[in-house]
Amino acid sequence: MKQLVLASSSAPRKALLDKLQIPYVIDPSNYEEDMTLDLPPKELAIELSRGKARDVAQRHKNAVILGADSFAVCDGQLLGKPHTLKRAKEMLRLLSDRSHTFITGYTIIDTDRGQEFSEAIETMVYFREISDNEIDQYLEKEDVLKNAGAYRLQDVGAIFAVRVEGEVNNIIGLPLAQVSEQLKTFGISLL
Repeated sequence: MKQLVLASSSAPRKALLDKLQIPYVIDPSNYEEDMTLDLPPKELAIELSRGKARDVAQRHKNAVILGADSFAVCDGQLLGKPHTLKRAKEMLRLLSDRSHTFITGYTIIDTDRGQEFSEAIETMVYFREISDNEIDQYLEKEDVLKNAGAYRLQDVGAIFAVRVEGEVNNIIGLPLAQVSEQLKTFGISLL
C-alpha cells in the first residue's frame, strides 16, 4: 500500500485522521495561503487545499497526499484564522446569533499516477447569541488564533452551536466520511 501523507500540522486534522486507524505520516506544506484570491468560497477552499497538496507531493514518490483548507463564511465574509485577539472577538461577534457556512476543501494526489481529486464540503452552523463577556471568557480559555472562524467546535466552542447541518467533522477540519470514501479510490484501504 502506498504511504499516506497528511500535508498539514493541524492537531485537529491529525486527531480526525487517527480515527481511521490507518498509517500515515505528516509533512506540513510550505504553501502560502492567499485568502484574497478572487474565487467563490468553495472554489477558494479547493484551490488552497490543492496548493498545499501539490507542494507536499513534490517531495514524495509512491505516496498519496492529503491536503485541506477550512474557513467559515458569514454574510459573504471569509473567516479564516484570526491571528489576533481583536480579530477573534470581531469574528465571534459576527457569528453570534446567526448561521454561517463552514467549508473545507480537500485534495488527494497519487504522486505516481498523477491522479488528483478535489472537493469542497459545506456544513451549516447555527450559533446562539454570545455576549461580549462570554467571548472574552472563551478567548481566555481557548487559544483559537489559528482556528478558522475563531472557535473550536470539538472543545469549549461547542457551547455556542445550537444546530449543525451536515458533516460535523468538517467543522473540525476534515470531512471524514467523504475523505475516507475517496481514499479508497486511491488504494488506501480503510478496513
